[in-house]
Amino acid sequence: MVLLLAFTTGAVVANIYYAQPLLHTLGQAFGVGTATTGLLVTLSQVGFVLGLALLVPLGDLLERRQLIVSGVIALAIGQGVAAAAPDLAVFAAADLWVGVAIFVAQVIVPMSSHLAAEHERGRVVGAVMSGLLIGILVSRTVSGIVAALFGWRVVFGAAAVAMVLLALVLRRALPRVEPTSELPYRAALRSVVGLVTAEPLLRQRMALGACAFGAFSILWTSLAFLLSGVHGSHYHYSNAVIGLFGLAGVAGASAAQVVGRLADRERGGLATTTTLVLMFASWLLLAVGARSLVVLIVGIMVLDLGVQGTHIGNQSAIYRLDADARSRVTTAYMSAYFMGGIICSAVTGALYAADGWSAVCVFGAAVSLLALVTWAATAPYIRVPAAKRSPA
Repeated sequence: MVLLLAFTTGAVVANIYYAQPLLHTLGQAFGVGTATTGLLVTLSQVGFVLGLALLVPLGDLLERRQLIVSGVIALAIGQGVAAAAPDLAVFAAADLWVGVAIFVAQVIVPMSSHLAAEHERGRVVGAVMSGLLIGILVSRTVSGIVAALFGWRVVFGAAAVAMVLLALVLRRALPRVEPTSELPYRAALRSVVGLVTAEPLLRQRMALGACAFGAFSILWTSLAFLLSGVHGSHYHYSNAVIGLFGLAGVAGASAAQVVGRLADRERGGLATTTTLVLMFASWLLLAVGARSLVVLIVGIMVLDLGVQGTHIGNQSAIYRLDADARSRVTTAYMSAYFMGGIICSAVTGALYAADGWSAVCVFGAAVSLLALVTWAATAPYIRVPAAKRSPA
């Protein structure tokens, strides 16, 4: 079941990233520039935040198997429309729809936490998040190769078919998971604000998550422009080669299980400190990577290791708060997480168009430093609740 949930989260969340290595190609297809295509990333993230805020709380209120299957079918519809889009406006609308439907991944993660025993929650969440993170990164490779061989429309058409098949599998394989709360929907939405107000740990991890995903979005929004030769870059790679750079980031996914296990052993603070330092240091490598392919690849690996490790540590911590409100805790945390991505990706597209890769790296380093300073200022005063061990 853990493997199924890990695969599903990866396959689902991949849908929001298929467009990223194709931004230059989509711009040519629809006759728009770099700043405009960069906003497609922002639009899908806006959709995801809407899904997080309005739909993820339903994971505490509804039977989760049916909710998950319905979300996967919605993804299939959105990708089908994207594949057939005659212009940028239709593609953008489909992109927004897909972003909203991605909420299903954030129903699965707290569901895995709910199914796990208390003393192994970090390991299980780490395993599921490994699948999710690999899906994020491999999606770029698959997208680039398929687009190079068959055209960009086939990427989104194949994604639609894959989601239909996945929905059929999940309908048969997932267990029923009954609601954990009897709150009315509006009261559940209001309770998210109450959780944020009452839990300093949640607020701390929301801030760290926003910075971490902001740094992640800065890299992956601008990398396709750097690698395709925009703004004087000396790289001039095809979609297929650009997509392969997603494999460099897969190393980051290996942090998920390591950080989860450290959290189970009450060493999550050390893990978070390490991953935040790596996230900041990576931008020095990425800046040098403008002229060195090897250093660029190492920088990508280090950044993804830092970002994803921080994310796993955050989720392992917040899922120790209220066992009956994990979907609502996820709503609060992931809304902040993706708001960081929205703001940073929106700035990055314009920043790269104005001043190139060096400006992007300075921006990424500043956001990463903000996370490190926030952690240093708050960690001495905010403690993660200890895990409860089941009887032998």
